[in-house]
Amino acid sequence: MKQKVGILILLLVVVFTNSCNSNEKGIKMNKEELKLENYSQATLGAGCFWCVEAVFQRIEGVVFVESGYSNGHVNNPTYEQVCSGNTGHAEVARIYFDENKVSFREILEIFFKTHDPTTLNKQGNDIGTQYRSGIYYHNEEQKKIAEEMKDLIDKSGIYSKSVVTEIVPISNYYVAEDYHQNYYNDNKNQPYCSFVITPKIDKLEKLFKEKLKK
Repeated sequence: MKQKVGILILLLVVVFTNSCNSNEKGIKMNKEELKLENYSQATLGAGCFWCVEAVFQRIEGVVFVESGYSNGHVNNPTYEQVCSGNTGHAEVARIYFDENKVSFREILEIFFKTHDPTTLNKQGNDIGTQYRSGIYYHNEEQKKIAEEMKDLIDKSGIYSKSVVTEIVPISNYYVAEDYHQNYYNDNKNQPYCSFVITPKIDKLEKLFKEKLKK
């Protein structure tokens, strides 16, 4: 009897582990297997790019997210250079999404409600121009929607201070180093992930439960 119970427990562990691994692979998303040119793009800065990536990886209709650097004046910057604040780049997440499942307006609603858009060059303890709040639009339609959403959030009373999110065209974008990609999913027990990103995910699940991937 004890042997059967032991085998049953082992099987349950295997099934649970495989399920978790499958889910993580689904969230991680393999860029090489996707035809990203078929999807719309949004590039957003909201503090540390690990946070933004983790949030949007979980949204239905988002097919791929990568961490990167945007709108600076140095070519091919390294993480260390960006962190110095001397390159002008913002840490951003580039989001590839299916507009038949999630709109740019919905993406911005999530963006504005999962970070503080009223703090200039700062998110929590992350301080510097690289952590600024920004919407780096890819076309005039995105610019129009971004300005409308910023105005709407400002007038809604959600925040006691004015929104300082910059809305400027995307420029000088570079993909961040490999070790920054899929960071939260691969490092959930790391202190920054546990204390900073996990609460953002909890907030996301509370506010946007119907928009999450099943």
